[in-house]
Amino acid sequence: MALREGLVQRRTIAPENQEVQQRKEKVTDDEEEEKSDKSIRLTLLEEVILVGIKDKEGYTSFWNDNISSGLRGAILMELGFRGRISLDNMGMRKRSLLTRRVVVKNEMPCGDILLDEALKHMRETDPPENAQNWIELLSGETWNPLKLRYQIRNVRERIAKNLVEKGILTTEKQNFVVFDMTTHPLLDQCQKDVVMKKIQDTLLSKWVNEPNRMDKRAVALIYLAHASEVLETAFNSLSDEDYDLAMKRVRHLLDLDPDLEAEKEGADPVMWAVVASFFK
Repeated sequence: MALREGLVQRRTIAPENQEVQQRKEKVTDDEEEEKSDKSIRLTLLEEVILVGIKDKEGYTSFWNDNISSGLRGAILMELGFRGRISLDNMGMRKRSLLTRRVVVKNEMPCGDILLDEALKHMRETDPPENAQNWIELLSGETWNPLKLRYQIRNVRERIAKNLVEKGILTTEKQNFVVFDMTTHPLLDQCQKDVVMKKIQDTLLSKWVNEPNRMDKRAVALIYLAHASEVLETAFNSLSDEDYDLAMKRVRHLLDLDPDLEAEKEGADPVMWAVVASFFK
């Protein structure tokens, strides 16, 4: 009939076919998720250690105490990016990031011993703590003896061992006159260069003046490296002009209000809560 020429025929999928279609879509989603997971080879903790470690000596500075809290902040950010934790709802009244509690929304283990240990502590804690308190508790900075059990110990050494297993660092024994120490010199320079270039590109060629429109993990790494006092090492290869520009943009990031940034579309509230804990 002539009338059919102007109509679009709707195709009805049989229940069985519809079920098969849904299964295919689920497999596709799983494959995409798997590809995404594989592309994230290093955790934020491992990247911070790579930025800060001395290539030949195989250890971070003895005088750097800030890297300890920086790594605990990295644990929270990593768990947030992996969808394991979030912040409680603000409710009717607007509340700052530092007053909102960290809540576990997915108890599934990450497959990383440090992340899973922290996740277990958060899951078992009632009432929940805010991000700043968790950074202190995981670092062992508390006067409450009942909360000392939350401290995660030997974090730097355990991260270094992870990097050894991934073939990025190696293990050696060094003699420091009065004691022997296990060190982890750099083995794979290319992997460290990738991390350094990520920081440089984010602040230079990929800069868009709006952190929520940039790669969240790269922006998080910049904040964490600065909080850990290792960010400067990522700029060693830059020209004077690029160094000045990169530092200007770092200062721009530090001047942002985390509470305002967390309200923007696509923002990760846990990331900004950690930023507020360090810089507000």
